Amino acid sequence: MSLVLYYGSGSPYAWRAQLALEHKALAYELKVLSFSAKDTEKPEFLALNPRHRVPVLVDDDFALYESNAIAEYLDEAWPATGARLFPGDARARALVRRLILEVDNYFDKAIDPVIEQAFYTKTEERDAAKFENGCKAVVDEYALFTKAMRGEFLAGPLSAADYAFYPMVAFMKRCEVKMPEFDSDALLTPGLRAWKARIEALPHFDKTIPPHWKQR
Repeated sequence: MSLVLYYGSGSPYAWRAQLALEHKALAYELKVLSFSAKDTEKPEFLALNPRHRVPVLVDDDFALYESNAIAEYLDEAWPATGARLFPGDARARALVRRLILEVDNYFDKAIDPVIEQAFYTKTEERDAAKFENGCKAVVDEYALFTKAMRGEFLAGPLSAADYAFYPMVAFMKRCEVKMPEFDSDALLTPGLRAWKARIEALPHFDKTIPPHWKQR
């Protein structure tokens, strides 16, 4: 076994794949690609993922992209290594998968207007109403995820659902770099604030923080 994770610093999808690897206690090599150097558009990377996006996991001669597929592969290929990413019986695992889909199909879309205003709109061109409406949509999503929680983590035991959700929540925090007046944590429910603190207290968490975020 020789696992290699192709990763882009700051990509929430790449982050969730690394968190999954750490959760499974698997040895791997991390290859950090440069978005500014357009590493994901180079022929050698396109041979691994023609959609030119991170993450990509390479296991010897097998290349797999899409972060959720990577998490499931790790759990199925090494069921007895580390902790399960999809623990429990069929219903418990279905709940984990449902929450992951909710992150990608609903929460991901809710945060888009906030991220668009923070990162991709010039300060003088920002639309306060769009930003406010985006924040309201995020608050609504946080309420739904809080209601869905089953214990200290989203689906009960720590799972792939938590690793799918956390990097997106952290991306909201990252918006404060561009908008220092924005308090992203104020949008969180008390339950999600406690959940976020539990994720950040995990022994492998610090190792996974995006490299260029550490430089700030």
